[in-house]
This record gives sequence, structure tokens and C-alpha cells, in this order.
Amino acid sequence: MEKGDCCTATEEYPHPFVFEVKLTRAQRIRGLILGSVLVPVRVMLAALFFLIMWPIARLRLAGLSEEERARPVTGWRRWLYHPIILLLSRAVFFSLGFLWVKVKGRRADLKEAPVLVVAPHSGFLDMLVLCPTQLATVVSRYENTKLPVIGALLEFNQSVLVSRKDPESRKMAVAKLIERLTSKGYWPQMLMFPEGTTTNGRALIKFKPGAFVAGVPVQPVLLRYPNKVDTVRWTYKGASWTDSVWHTASQFYTNMTVEYLPVYNPSEEEKKNPSLYADNVQKLMAKALGVPATDHVMEGRVPVSKLGGLSLPLEPPGRVTLSLLRKNGLETHEIKAALTKMIDRCRCGAQGSKASADELTSILSLKDKQTAVSICGLYSKDETVDLRQLYFSVSALSDFTNFKALLHSAFTLFDQESKGSLSGEELSDLMGALLGIPQHNTSDLYTEASSQGTLTEENLLRVLTTHPTYQKVVNDYLQAEEEGPQPSPAAAAANGKAVNSNGVTHGANGFLQHKKLE
Repeated sequence: MEKGDCCTATEEYPHPFVFEVKLTRAQRIRGLILGSVLVPVRVMLAALFFLIMWPIARLRLAGLSEEERARPVTGWRRWLYHPIILLLSRAVFFSLGFLWVKVKGRRADLKEAPVLVVAPHSGFLDMLVLCPTQLATVVSRYENTKLPVIGALLEFNQSVLVSRKDPESRKMAVAKLIERLTSKGYWPQMLMFPEGTTTNGRALIKFKPGAFVAGVPVQPVLLRYPNKVDTVRWTYKGASWTDSVWHTASQFYTNMTVEYLPVYNPSEEEKKNPSLYADNVQKLMAKALGVPATDHVMEGRVPVSKLGGLSLPLEPPGRVTLSLLRKNGLETHEIKAALTKMIDRCRCGAQGSKASADELTSILSLKDKQTAVSICGLYSKDETVDLRQLYFSVSALSDFTNFKALLHSAFTLFDQESKGSLSGEELSDLMGALLGIPQHNTSDLYTEASSQGTLTEENLLRVLTTHPTYQKVVNDYLQAEEEGPQPSPAAAAANGKAVNSNGVTHGANGFLQHKKLE
């Protein structure tokens, strides 16, 4: 690997969605001195080039009907405007310090590979890759069309637009993707970032299937930034886009390497299974980069890992909630009392399971509302929280009761008709409550745990505690933080218990139990 490039995950970065720019004192001083001069000049130059591009980009499709806009631009509108926008795009990045781009390998032509898949996705500065790829067509959020300049450039690019808020928009975008990728050269080559979000580059997260749904050959493209200081990344937690711009523009120059790998031709099985196709290309690219291929994805605003169809939060809301409560001085008995209030209210049903931040402040006996607002933000986009989700996710990680009792309580609560079994939707709600985030794909678990179409508590408990995949979910994601030395397996066995490699204690009855918080 090239110097300064991404490395494997470390304790410093527990998952791919965390990144901080690491600078020595000397680098910080130099950055302040150079940045005070270079950043204003470079940002103004980049803004100037963007402003010049704005009207030119609009001119490309000016005067065309909706029907004509739905076809690829050809003729004079292409050969006149395309080179101008390409030159100005390169000028934007040149002004920000990307003085040159090193290219390895050969870009496949349109008929060889209708789509280029690019990874890792580090931040918006990755869009420089559009220059050596001759402004290939991209996929973007519909909301970006409302942005000044960016909206004009997306129109110029004839991008495929998708709204994350509208499921119908997603279906239309997939249909449009398939149409373009199977047009046999009618539409220009496309470029996609299959990770779908930005990471720290220490691993490749799970590829989304969009680039692979058409079953056509793809060309993997690797992005590297071989610099002494890693400044370009913008992630869910840590470095922001302003940090990225400031630190990058403060350098004398920033290197970027674009490497084209050989075209990947899918097998018949991969053509029929886009997810398998995506996973295999992900592994190939990860191997070429020298980083792990993981099952991490970003669902909404939550980084998760996928296992058995379940979404497992990398930063469990229940664990963060416990930390916030302890920082506010709540003792174990006070947390227990608050949890009892929550479950009693949920069972009563009179007030409902939804609670506002003000109500949560009262239930938790907090001194200020802000902590309650922060807790609500872990579970929803507004200042409310489903107390069932809060109760079970916190209880699972604080483990004031054993897992069997906790599951019984959850099963009873979500079995709304008291019929002794759960529907698929009720199982999704139950697992969402235990894990602290909504679960949208529990069909595999339902199939595994149901007998003749009926999912009982006994069968669900059996699968969650004995099935290799789902036992891992319980052991790794539904256990309390260990405190103090743990007994050896032999010692535990002598007491009628057995301890697995995760430190989870199995009682003599075979049900999971964890050490209670002191």
C-alpha cells in the first residue's frame, strides 16, 4: 500500500464511521500559518470556478422539452459544453490543492463496463474522480438539486436522482438504473460509490446492490490519498466537511491516486443475486486495498452491522443512555426504579408507550431536560421516545434480570392479542426494542423460529440462545458491560454454569445470564 493510505481498523477507530485528523503540534502550527493564507485564496478561487460553471451547466439542457431531457445529450450540446465543464471541474480541485492525479490501470470503455464502482468513499472531495472518468453519470439525492450550483451540475450530468424519503422514488431510480446500464452504449458510462456513505477508509463497508441490479459487468475503481496527513475524510462522527476543507486547503498540495482494476464479469448466479454480486466485488476491492470487508452499513443516521438480517447498532442506544444517566449522577437503584416506571406504564396502556422529553425527564427524575432530549435523539428524530424500546434496550445491557425473563417480558408485551405467538411485524417490533433501533428484515429469524407458521416464546428463546448466528447476536450485542474479573470456565462449570468466549454466563438451565451492574 502507498504511504499515508488507509490501514486496518484499530482501537483508535472502533468502526469505519469515526475519524479525526491527527496532527502533531508542528503540523498544527504550520497549518494555522499556511491556512490563514491558502484557505481564503483557494476557497475563493474554487467558488469563482463554480460560479462560472453555474450558467454554462444550465445552458446544456436549455430549451429542451421534458421528453428530450429524458434522452442522453448528443451533438453540439455535448461537444461544446462537456469539455468546458470538465476543465472548470478540474480547475476547482486544482485550486484546492489537488495539483495532479495519478492514474493506474486503464479505464474500461462503455461497452466493456457500463458502470464504474468506486471505493472507499471518503468525502465530497472524492468527486475529483469524475475528472479522469470524463464526468461519468452519477446517482444523487433529489434534495441536492435544490442546492446552488450543485443542482445545475446534476442537471448537466443527467444524474439519476432518488429521494430517500419517498419509497416510490427509489423504485423509479432502480428502474432508471437498469434501463441505462442495459442500454448497450446508448447512455454514457455511470459512476457509483456502492458504500453509499463516507467512512474513514480503514475498512470497506457493505456495498449497496444498486450498481449491481442490472447484472452487467462493472469496473472496480480504487481511490487512495497517499499523503503524510490524512485530511480528506468526512465521517458520521469526528471530522466534519469544514475540517476536511480547512485541513486539505492548508496543505501545499494533496495527492490522489485513481486505480482501475480489471473489469469484473458476473457469473450467472451473481446476475440473479445482486447482493451476492455486490459482496464479491466488495471483497475483491478490499483485498486490493489491503483492508477488511465488513457488514457495516449506515441505516438512516445509525451505523450498524448486519447479521442474520438483523441490524446491530455499533453504538447501542441503550449503552449510551446508561452512560448519560450515570453522568447525571443516577445510581443503579434509581435507574432500576425508572425502568420499573417505564414498563408499568407500557403494560397499563392508558398513557401509551410514547413519551415526550418532558415526560422522560420526570420518569428518570432528571435535573435538566437536555439529558432527556439527548436520550430521545438516540431513538427517534424528534423529542419523543418509545418507552418499550428504551426499557428493553437499557435492560438488556444493564441486565437487571436474566435474558430469559427479559425475553418473556418483551414477548408478553408485544403479543398484543395474548394469543401466545407473534406475527412477523410484532417480532420486528420486539427485536427493535431489544436492540434499540428499528428492525426491517426479521423474516429469516421468523422462519427459523416459527413452527408451522406459529412463533412461540419457547421457539424464539431456543433460536436466540442456540442458533449459531442469533446466539452471536445475544452474546455480542445483548450483554452487559463486564466489571471486575470473570470466573474461569472451569470455575463457572463447578458452580453449575458455563462461560463462553464472550464472557457470557450460561446458567444450569441453559439460559443466558450476565453479571449484574454493581
